Amino acid sequence: MKKTTFDVSRRKFLGHSSKATLALGIGSSVIGSAFLAACGGGSSGEGGEEAKILLSTGFEQTPLAYAYEALEPHIDAMTMEIHYTKHAAAYAKNLAEAAAEEGVDVSRPLEEVMMNISQYSTKMRNNGGGHYNHELFWKTMTPNGGGQPGGDLAEAINGAFGSFEEFQKQFEDAAKGRFGSGWGWLVLDANNLLKIGSTPNQDNPLMDISDFQGIPLLGIDVWEHAYYLNYQNRRPDYVSAFWNVVNWSEVAKRYETLTKG
Repeated sequence: MKKTTFDVSRRKFLGHSSKATLALGIGSSVIGSAFLAACGGGSSGEGGEEAKILLSTGFEQTPLAYAYEALEPHIDAMTMEIHYTKHAAAYAKNLAEAAAEEGVDVSRPLEEVMMNISQYSTKMRNNGGGHYNHELFWKTMTPNGGGQPGGDLAEAINGAFGSFEEFQKQFEDAAKGRFGSGWGWLVLDANNLLKIGSTPNQDNPLMDISDFQGIPLLGIDVWEHAYYLNYQNRRPDYVSAFWNVVNWSEVAKRYETLTKG
C-alpha cells in the first residue's frame, strides 16, 4: 500500500479534496483524509492530540459512563445490560480475533480499518463495524440528555435542514425506514456539510464500501436487540424516545473538532 504525506489543513483539503494525499499509509478515502486532517494530520500538537482522543476508537470495549438503568424509562436497564455485555461485548471479542488473524496493529485507531474495510475480511467488517458503532452509540447518550444543541452545531443544523424539528424528522425517517437491521446517522461529509442517512447491519459511513459516507457525529442503533424488550415491534416509538437521551455536548464536541482550524 502506497504511503504518502498529509501536509495541508482540513479546510484546504475540503476545498481541494481531489488533490489531497493521506498520512499514516492508509487508503485514498476522501472521508479518511478529512478524519486525519481533523486529528492534526499526524502532528503532535495539543489540538491534534485532543482530536485523536475524541475521534479515535480503540479495539477494546470501554466501560459505560453510566449505570444500565440510567437511561430509563426511554431505554430500559435489561436492554442496556444485554446490549452492552452480550451483543457489544461479542463484537469486541470477535474484532480482537479478526485483528490477530489479519495482522492489524491494534495500537492504531479502528477508524483506519473502517476507512479501508474493503481490504479486510467479512469478519473484520461485521465485528469492526459493530464495535465502532456501539462505542460511539454509548458516548452519544447520557442520563438527563435530550433538548437541543447550541452554538455552532445548532447553526449548522439549522443551515442544513432549515430547523431542528426538520432535522429530527429526517433523522427519524432514516432510522425508521432502514429495512431490517442497521443504523441511522448524522454525519459530516467531505464538503463540510451535515448529512443524514442510514447503513445496513453493522456497516457505518466511514467504510469505503458504504453508499452513504461521512464522519459520524450521532448514530442510532435500530437492530431489534436495541429496543425489543421495551418497544417490541414499535421501532418508531423507540426512535422518538431516543431524543430524550442524546448527549448533545458529545455530538457538539465531535462537530467542533472536525470543523475547527
